[in-house]
Order: sequence, then C-alpha cells, then structure tokens
Amino acid sequence: MEQESPAVLIERIAKGDEAAFAALYLSVESRLYRFILSKLNDSFEAADILNETFLEVWKSAGKFQGRSKATTWIFGIAYHKIMDHYRKTKPAQLDDMEHLDPVDESPDQAQVMSATQESNHLRFCLDKLKPAFRAVIELSFFEDLPYREIAEIVNCPEGTVKTRVFHAKEALRHCLSQRMGDAI
Repeated sequence: MEQESPAVLIERIAKGDEAAFAALYLSVESRLYRFILSKLNDSFEAADILNETFLEVWKSAGKFQGRSKATTWIFGIAYHKIMDHYRKTKPAQLDDMEHLDPVDESPDQAQVMSATQESNHLRFCLDKLKPAFRAVIELSFFEDLPYREIAEIVNCPEGTVKTRVFHAKEALRHCLSQRMGDAI
C-alpha cells in the first residue's frame, strides 16, 4: 500500500480520522522533534512542544488550505509554539552581532582544532542568536529548506528571511571569531 501524502492525511484528520492522524504522526514526528529540540536544547520541553504541535494539527486540520506544503504548515505551527515558549520562559535574546557578550575564556589552540570543540562553539553562538535569527539559520542549513518555505513557516516575507539569514551569519561569524581567537 502506497503511503498517503501529508496533505491527504490532513484532509482525513479534518474529518476526525484517527488512523490518518497516527499515520501523519509517524511520518513527521522524528524530523519535527529534531527541529524542535534544536531550538530548545531540552528534550522534555521539546517533547511538550511536539505534543502541543500535534494537538494543534488535530484541532486545526480543517483550517489547512493547501497554500503551502503540509509539512511546511506543521513546521510553522511548531515554530510558533517554540516562539511562544521563548516569550514565556527565556530572557531577552541577542538581536545582532553588536550585542554579543565577549567571551572571557579563550580556548587554546588544541581545542580550536578539535571538531567537537568547533561544534560546541557553533552551538554556543547559535544559542546567543535571537530566536527569529536562529530559526532561519537552522531551517536553512540544518533542514535544508528554501527561503520560500522558511518564509511560510515563520510567517514573514521571503526578503525578511534573506535579511535575517545575512545578519545571523554575520553575528555567527563575529561570535565564532571571538570564541576561536580570530581563527576563522
């Protein structure tokens, strides 16, 4: 039996089809969870947001109009749940590279050369970005989504996504150069 597309499953969910909901969950859950976890770095919070997202999919399936890919619509719901979570729990995040706090401890050369350490530097700098900037970077580079789909997920014009990616890259470059002693 051929697997139904997420859009068809959402149509069935809108009619109360629990089997379609289970099938959609199985097809999207792991990728969506990784996306949410990459934003929160807390597996319990990520699981909560995942559940909230699927609850919203169940309740709002009838509102899906097919103007975007079904998975883009679902990721958009998750993105908005994540932003709500940040507004409730996180202190103000950094808007751009000018607000990055200088790092007191400089890593030695051996640490800089380590791929694991570089990954830690990148994660540190990503975590310093304003949530809207981090979201477009992660959707673009880690989820490999085109700017058009990112714009639909974060509900802003495509040009704004491009601007956010540009400024996020600049902020990351600045942060990484501070953390790595201008080695990049």
